[in-house]
Amino acid sequence: MGGVTALLVAERVSLAIRAKWLVREVSLAVQPGEVIALVGPNGAGKSTLLRLLAGDAGPTSGRVLLDGRPVDVYHPRDLALRRAVLPQQTVLQFAFTAREVVEMGRGTHRRDDADRTQQIVARSLRQTDALDLIDRIYPSLSGGEQARVTLARVLAQETPILLLDEPTASLDLHHQQHVMDVACGLAAEGASVVAVLHDLNLAAGYADRIGILRAGELVALGTPWETFTEAMLSDVFACPITVTTHPTWNRPLVIPTSARTATVP
Repeated sequence: MGGVTALLVAERVSLAIRAKWLVREVSLAVQPGEVIALVGPNGAGKSTLLRLLAGDAGPTSGRVLLDGRPVDVYHPRDLALRRAVLPQQTVLQFAFTAREVVEMGRGTHRRDDADRTQQIVARSLRQTDALDLIDRIYPSLSGGEQARVTLARVLAQETPILLLDEPTASLDLHHQQHVMDVACGLAAEGASVVAVLHDLNLAAGYADRIGILRAGELVALGTPWETFTEAMLSDVFACPITVTTHPTWNRPLVIPTSARTATVP
């Protein structure tokens, strides 16, 4: 991270399209050194909120501040030096190698020489357990392999803020945990990480704070134990949910229940 920190703040941001509120009156301060997970049902506004935080979408009302300045006043290059964004999907049809895809993350670092660029590319791929893919053609990779290469591109930007939209969605169990370990490691070095997650147990296990969204509103924000209550989760996800303590560490363990599981002895 180069010793650089940044503070990202959303102040009562809302976004409406055709009279439908996608995000409504959300306030959130992203601190250096923490991982924030955004969770909620489909259509809750998680990805839209991430786009607002990134400056990729403009709010209908409210504002997003990066180091005290409105995010929309930044030149795109300056913004790319402050925050990196992992979109939900990355579509590349051209025959770029994994190396070339990750090199795209260095596009704003104009003073890099070739050796430094290749060192960072290799390091970023190693961080995502994708170094063995470095000379593979990107469209030929599996979905999970593409996801790890795309995350390496984000890491190669070396920004103090990382905004990750479903970074674990297409990954196997090992790589899901690996990616979250990387996120926590970056936060320990002073970065700010905001990740949209669907796996509630990944959020509970790795996030410092969790924001729960429903119908565009931030209905809870706090530590995993503060936010992941049975009443809250059962209400937001519209299904019975049991919350207990993880057997090996002091984190919530979320267990969805149903009429079928309730009858199993």
